[in-house]
Amino acid sequence: MRTILTLLTVILTVATSSAQVKTGIDVLEATNFKALAGKRVGLITNPTGVNQKLRSTVEILSSPEAKAAGVQLTALFAPEHGVRGDIEAGLKVENVIDEKSGAMIYSLYGNGFKPKSEMLQNVDALVFDIQDIGSRSYTFISTLGLSMEAAAENNKEFFVLDRPNPLGGNKIEGGSVQPGFNSFVSKYPVPYIHGLTVGELAEVYNGERMLRNGVQCKLTVVEMDGWNRKMKWDDCGLEWVATSPHIPQAKTAVHYPITGMVGELSILNIGVGYTLPFETFAADWITDAEELSNTLNGYGVKGVLFRPIHYRPFYGSGKGKTLHGVQVHITDLDAAPLTLLMFYVLESLHELYPSQPLIGGATASRLAMFDKVMGSKFLREKFVEGGYRTSVVRELWEQAPQWFEGVRAKYMLY
Repeated sequence: MRTILTLLTVILTVATSSAQVKTGIDVLEATNFKALAGKRVGLITNPTGVNQKLRSTVEILSSPEAKAAGVQLTALFAPEHGVRGDIEAGLKVENVIDEKSGAMIYSLYGNGFKPKSEMLQNVDALVFDIQDIGSRSYTFISTLGLSMEAAAENNKEFFVLDRPNPLGGNKIEGGSVQPGFNSFVSKYPVPYIHGLTVGELAEVYNGERMLRNGVQCKLTVVEMDGWNRKMKWDDCGLEWVATSPHIPQAKTAVHYPITGMVGELSILNIGVGYTLPFETFAADWITDAEELSNTLNGYGVKGVLFRPIHYRPFYGSGKGKTLHGVQVHITDLDAAPLTLLMFYVLESLHELYPSQPLIGGATASRLAMFDKVMGSKFLREKFVEGGYRTSVVRELWEQAPQWFEGVRAKYMLY
């Protein structure tokens, strides 16, 4: 009996692990490009725009099969890092001819972040196919909204080829963007962790009239097949393609909302420049990593463990120095309060190193960027004034996204 039960367990495990999610581009291919038949297409994409077999969406929409359906790829639009992913973070993307497809690549990260009317003259429909990581400050979802605005203003159709949220579809954390703090790293008023796919997010932008002047585009989401809200990336049976140079693996997307915001202050190294991007909190002035780890684990935060770490970054912040701190290990993604962890880390550092200025040591420009990423300066000020105690901001931080539950329920596709 035990042998039979073991065999059944193995069979069920294999069946579960081999489950495949079809993304929007896979569904589009399977339906013979019906949604785009007869249209001139402007594709907004990057290296993450691939099907299950890792074939590029650029190649797919340039293929004889797509042409047979009347699809013409007439333009490409490049977000941050470029269509081919060969441009460093923050560097301007130029307009060039794509050697492989022959289409003009227009920059959406250089002289403006939004398609201009002249870029859309030979386009009937804009198509968005980029893998998001589930956090508001990742610039691709700002590109999504601005491109939708351009579609609405120029009477073009807009299609989203949907993809999984690597954090799952149920996790929502953090406050919205307050007036005066809108920027390319926090463009639209959604929680920091929004719990939506890019297709659902597009539906929210459109339906809630979040786009400039309340415009709405003619939106179609090519939905995934086989995805549900409980699924994390490893459940999807899909290969991860680096979404940007410092998000090389799916697990990095989980760590991005943990350390990314405090990384804007440049007071701690967060593993960028080392082999663990967004997984650490470290500095050369931290003298006892084990004590820091024990302090953090002593808070009893669910779903997370902290481990002492020592390393020398290869480039960027702290290059050439030996840094000490902690590596963050997520043991239960559903339970872990990802965006609150930075407050716990700052609290512990203030407790152990009271003379270290921490947030007070950041430059004015770094504080401004931190506030833009957070969506306001209120919580930062309250946290500092409250003596760097997480308890001062925890209730407000946890209650902040509750308003969004009712909003997103109207637009959930899965």
